[in-house]
Amino acid sequence: MKRKDPLQTRSSMRKACLLVSLFLSPAASLPLRAQLSTDDHLAEPGWWPRRVPTSREEFVGMATCAKCHAKIAATQATTPMANTLIRAEAADDLQSRSDLTFRNKNYGYKIKVNGGKAELTVTDGKRTFTDALTWAFGTGKVGQSYLFLRDGNYFESRVTFFSTLNNLHFTPTRALLDPHDLEEARSRPVGIAEVERCFSCHSVGSRIAEDFDTSKLAKGVTCEGCHGPGQKHAAAMEASALQQGVGEEEGKQLIFDPGKLSPNDAVDFCGACHGTWWDIKLTNVKGIANVRAQPYRLMSSKCWGNGDARLRCAVCHDPHQNLSEDDASYDEKCLACHVAIGEKPSKDHPGRACPAGSKNCAGCHMPKVEVPEMHHTFADHRIRIVKPGEPIPD
Repeated sequence: MKRKDPLQTRSSMRKACLLVSLFLSPAASLPLRAQLSTDDHLAEPGWWPRRVPTSREEFVGMATCAKCHAKIAATQATTPMANTLIRAEAADDLQSRSDLTFRNKNYGYKIKVNGGKAELTVTDGKRTFTDALTWAFGTGKVGQSYLFLRDGNYFESRVTFFSTLNNLHFTPTRALLDPHDLEEARSRPVGIAEVERCFSCHSVGSRIAEDFDTSKLAKGVTCEGCHGPGQKHAAAMEASALQQGVGEEEGKQLIFDPGKLSPNDAVDFCGACHGTWWDIKLTNVKGIANVRAQPYRLMSSKCWGNGDARLRCAVCHDPHQNLSEDDASYDEKCLACHVAIGEKPSKDHPGRACPAGSKNCAGCHMPKVEVPEMHHTFADHRIRIVKPGEPIPD
């Protein structure tokens, strides 16, 4: 008897649970709101973020992509996505500061660059441990967390840099107020499965088939993180250029274009790293704790309905450009669905007019919510009419 692939079995079980939830759960009353988890998408054929390639030769690197897409490549390289993983010693926030400290009762923490190395020092006043940090996750605009290797195993620093504090504090969700000893206060051991997941969203090519090797990865989310390995596409397009355009259309089919996904799949695509509806439901993270899971929050909005191409993540946030923090810059996106005051909703513009106005829509309907463990505010993508004093909805 042929043995079933465990991943396919798990995917089938989740889909069965999903069907049951659609019929029985009031929270999933909209037919297409709960779609697939990221694991389910990865069980499907074709490219998807966090997919493990079979060969490193499939990748060509950003420089090759830039030969034909110079403008997009140049702007994308400046985005937080492109710089979400760097070597710790190269982190600007560490290089420019020598006074990053934190104290938890008897335990003192300090991070500084010393002799070209980013060092984490933890002491209880009697003993002191110093570790050379290896990787910095995040640009530091909001926060930046750190991993290091010890005896071949990965550990996470108990402290993170936060821009609003201009200093260190507990790494999000890792607060340990009463460590048993200095060893526990020093860091948290991180298993290889968790490490691989971190690198799969913060880099490209960290794992190829069964080989996990951070020495050969592309730091940050580069072109091939979203469009998939580009070797076949690049070769076909170079051949087409030599043949004066012959084979160009065929070459375009050899690279993945997320822009052609359905609205539902497009939001799940970004959700592979930012949190799909089903991923968050599986983890049972509720309220303010899931505000940072923008795809989940968006798909929980009344605006979402069954999915609309005008509400895809990339409509408001071009992944090749830096994020706009001006609420007014998103007004035209809202008015692509909502009518102006005095007009009646139509098939193309089903959204009613807002009686309060048609400017700075996001400021009212996507309020900034402070996530305590992040020491920062985030725009809540659960679009709604916000009532003063109401709790953050799940």
